Amino acid sequence: MKVKTIGIDVAKNVFQVHGVDEDGKVLLRKQLRRSQMMEFFAQRPPCLVGMEACGSAHHWARRLMKIGYTVKLMAPQFVKPYVKTNKNDAADAEAICEAVSRPTMRFVPVKTVDQQAALSVHRARQGFVQQRTAQANQIRGLLAEYGVVIPQGIGNIRKCLPEILEDAENSLPCLFRQLLGQLGEHLKELDQLVKEMDHQIQQWHGNNEASQRLAAIAGVGPITASAMVASVGDARNFRNGRQLAAWLGLVPRQHSTGGKSLLLGISKRGDCYLRTLLIHGARSVIRCSGRKAVVDPGDKMTWLQSLVLRRGANVAAVALANKNARVIWALLAHDRHYQRSVACSA
Repeated sequence: MKVKTIGIDVAKNVFQVHGVDEDGKVLLRKQLRRSQMMEFFAQRPPCLVGMEACGSAHHWARRLMKIGYTVKLMAPQFVKPYVKTNKNDAADAEAICEAVSRPTMRFVPVKTVDQQAALSVHRARQGFVQQRTAQANQIRGLLAEYGVVIPQGIGNIRKCLPEILEDAENSLPCLFRQLLGQLGEHLKELDQLVKEMDHQIQQWHGNNEASQRLAAIAGVGPITASAMVASVGDARNFRNGRQLAAWLGLVPRQHSTGGKSLLLGISKRGDCYLRTLLIHGARSVIRCSGRKAVVDPGDKMTWLQSLVLRRGANVAAVALANKNARVIWALLAHDRHYQRSVACSA
């Protein structure tokens, strides 16, 4: 009998493989070391392979696709319901093998090396930004213990910290002054690292035509555009723009029964990083729209300003982020350039 479907439970060193034939009969249960993986699959006829979209899954998917296998990745939460018994590697591999054969299963596109490289820079930058925020909050908290209060905003810390260190009348201990100097230098190092990551993202954005097309949308800059292009890949994997917005967690969460529809807040599913970028970009558009006089009654700003008045800035920001996500899908799926007149009439 020929193995039709294989499920692989990916790990760091030990991989569990589960294979079935076209009737679902188990033909293969095997544990492989990392060094045995490619040799084992190279000796078998290609078939459908399923894996969870976890660490190193895209790497193994690319390697298996090179030797003829059809590889499909799935979100771990969609595989979990197929685990029948206690959790172990064999049960996980069996559940993956079962899940990948379901006709209604949703799959994660396999990312290219270039996409993963761009996302790696984004993840590193995100980590540096979080460290910078934590460092700024630590400096602010330590100074508050001595009665020195700095106004909100990381820029105020950069501005006030040298003045505090030079002020001999604030009665700060010498040891604490030395510590503040070290923390201030660390904050500058994190600033420099974030700037370097921004420069790398700008370079990648400048060399990617799709990313440049997305940057023409109001509220979408190079960072958001490059992250969307690297994460989404082929937008035709989504049937329409609403599916992309739902994938980002920007559509209402449903709790409906008995024919009664109940829509709650946004689902917040999917990639939190992409959703945050889109919403922050929408907030900047709202902030700028308040300063501009809108002349054209069909202008996008008029719709946005009326929504802000009716529902508030937070709801308007999410609505604009949702709309931008759908516009992004249209540009990527149909290989088009952004046209403001079309977007405003939508």
